[in-house]
This record gives sequence, structure tokens and C-alpha cells, in this order.
Amino acid sequence: MKKLLIIFLLLFTNLSADDFKLERVIEGFDSPWSLTFIDSQNLLITEKPGNIKFLNLKEKIIKDVGHNLKVLEDGQGGLLDILHKDGTVFVSYSENRSNGTSSTSVARAKFDTKKLNFKNIFQAQPPINSGYHFGSRLVIKNKHLYVTAGERGQGMIAQDHTKHPGSIIRINLDGSIPKDNPKFINKKDWLPEIYQIGVRNPQGMSLSPYDDKIYLTNHGARGGDWFGTANFGENYGWKILGWGGTNYSGTKIGPKWKPGFTKAIKYWVPSIAVSAMTIYKGETFKEWNGEALITSLKDQSLRKIKFNKSNFIEEKILFKGNIGRIRDIKIHRSGEIYLLSDKGELWRMFK
Repeated sequence: MKKLLIIFLLLFTNLSADDFKLERVIEGFDSPWSLTFIDSQNLLITEKPGNIKFLNLKEKIIKDVGHNLKVLEDGQGGLLDILHKDGTVFVSYSENRSNGTSSTSVARAKFDTKKLNFKNIFQAQPPINSGYHFGSRLVIKNKHLYVTAGERGQGMIAQDHTKHPGSIIRINLDGSIPKDNPKFINKKDWLPEIYQIGVRNPQGMSLSPYDDKIYLTNHGARGGDWFGTANFGENYGWKILGWGGTNYSGTKIGPKWKPGFTKAIKYWVPSIAVSAMTIYKGETFKEWNGEALITSLKDQSLRKIKFNKSNFIEEKILFKGNIGRIRDIKIHRSGEIYLLSDKGELWRMFK
């Protein structure tokens, strides 16, 4: 086995003054998308083509885990997020709905290292023939599962509260519908699973251990990426709003923001292609506690965002271009940070 590659990052004057090291733990994954820790030594990793891998950090051997999912790899779609909680594994994926159509779907299974027998607990309706914008992050808050469902490249479908694409979903862990969702409170016309509408392609979501809020990152079009919060019954405005971006043709979409819509904490114009995120809590980088760590694809950077409630304070680029396009980020119980690269590599960030 190759000797582990250790990179000591030189800090440029216009970047972060925080010291850290990067170590490539292992390589050889096929388009990895998400990772989740089972315990301090073992984790599961999804590959977009439809594979689930088991990795022990000490042995550094990748093993296949069987499953029964009907994954359709199409464009940005495939086997996407994975989340382990108390012996249960949740996944989000582009489900093959026949005739070239697919949906952002969620399934759960009892954890097993040999085969995961999944049962669907959510399907975004309607199924759509598109390989774009699945969103597909998962977060558990209390006894509820939150799911980001991208708008599949359909634009104004994100304003249609009778369809799931372009929304944040909130369900119980067994797939049933919470009786305090917006439909049962003040949004009678909404589908019962919908928590918030008006998003485009949210590929980052995390629960803050500090204020118990759920934070999101979302792809804009040609510009207009943002970092913000998930809010009950609200609307981020896509595609009425452009968040500072334009159509790929260069034509204007709409204003960056206007009253009546959820306002993000931070916008990026031009786009950095935001992907995964987390709110840091740990001892390794304790000076970062409470700050957001946000990864990017196009920009290949890891960014640290300091904010206070809904107010943006400061952004620092911790590194850029060192490990390629960054697909996922998770915090180990030690406080060290693990990152997945589109190059098929798992990296560890430590001091």
C-alpha cells in the first residue's frame, strides 16, 4: 500500500492564517458522493454509479456493501447522500421510475456490513426525465428527517407547492408525515411533506449543534450560490429571484432578493459551485467552533464562514485546488475533518 501522502499547506497572505495539515487517507473510489461514520473507525461511502462501500480507517481496505436500490445514474443523479443514525442507514438517490424518468428518493435500512435491505420512505413527485439538480442532502433533527429536493432543471416548478422538486422536505424517520408541517398550520395548499419551497439545487445541509438550526448551501445558475437557513413555510424565491446570477445564456433571471422571500446569509457571484457543508464543533479546530465550513466543486476550495444569526461577518478560504472538487465534508468525533474528493479520494484534515 502506498505510503500516506502528507501535505503541509503553505498559507498565502490573502488566505486563512489557520494552521492545519491534509492527509490523503485512501484512494480508489468511483465518483464518491457522501460519507457517514458508523463509529470512530468505520464509515460508509456512496459512489454515484450506485455502490456503497465500507471502510475501516485502521485497515484501509474498501469493501462492497450490497443493496436493493433501483438507482438511475443520469447526469448529476445516482446514489447520493448517506446518513447513519442509531443502527439505521438512510440514503438519498435518483430512483429509476421507468422510461428514463427519475425522482429524488429516500430509503432506509438496518445497518449491516454485507447487505442493506432498503425500503423507500419518500419519493419526490412527479418523476421527471432530467439528469439535473437532485439536491439530495439528508439531516436528522430530533425525530424528523429533512431532505433537499432539487428542481431538476425545471425552474418555476420550485414555486409549485403541489410538486416536490425545488423544496425542502420534512418527514418522520419512518416516512410518515409530521402533523406540525406547514400544510397543517398555515399552508393548506402545500403537499404535506414540504417544509420550504423555492430552492434550486441544494447540495449542502447541516444541523448546527449551537442554535439547533438547519443550514443549507444552494447552487445558483450563472452565479447566485448561497448559504442560508431552512425556515418553516418560507420561500427562497427560485426562479422568481436569481440571487445575483443569470441564465446560462446570459439573460437576467430576476432580482437578487426582494421582501417576502427568505434572504440568504451569504451569496457568491460568480458561482463557486457550492457543495457540502457543516457547522464545526470539535477540539481539533476549537477556534472554528460555531462557524460554517463550506466546500465547492468548481472552485475546489474549502471556505470558513463566520456569521452571527442571519448576519454574515467574514469568509476565509482555507485552501483551494489542493484536493480537487470537494463533494462531502464530515467531522470525526475527534474534531478532525474528513473530505471526499471527486478524484476518488478520502482526505483527513488535522493539526
